[in-house]
Amino acid sequence: MKRSSRTVKEDLLQEVTVKTFNRILTDSDDFLRQMQENIAKAITTADTMSPDGIQARLDELQKELIRKANSKQDHDAIADEIFRLREQKSQAEADTRSREEPRKRIDELQDFIGSQETDITEFDDSLARKLNGQINVFADHFPIGFKSGVTIDIEA
Repeated sequence: MKRSSRTVKEDLLQEVTVKTFNRILTDSDDFLRQMQENIAKAITTADTMSPDGIQARLDELQKELIRKANSKQDHDAIADEIFRLREQKSQAEADTRSREEPRKRIDELQDFIGSQETDITEFDDSLARKLNGQINVFADHFPIGFKSGVTIDIEA
């Protein structure tokens, strides 16, 4: 089955983007609620321990390792757990850093919504680049995905 791509002029994409921004402003309570749900979902799926929690456990294990080594007890299991936790801490720190960028985008979007008093009348390229993730083109609608994880559907 052969599929053809729809050609869309830039001014139509700009118009759809402006409509999307205005829908956000009009339905800001619903939009912010959906964004908060996305944030909560992202936080609950990050089920790794925090780097601080891992460090506290590492501190406990290192003290226990010293006690066992001083009393000439077997300490291999503790040493193995320390090495495993160090790797887990490194990964948790990387995960924390990778979550900071989406949070920054969400904050930018919330600031944008809070600062707007009227509808947007003209396309703003820098605003679109800052907030939009992607625009999908269908025959009868345009789902616009924001970098915050929210998608808004605009009819063609």
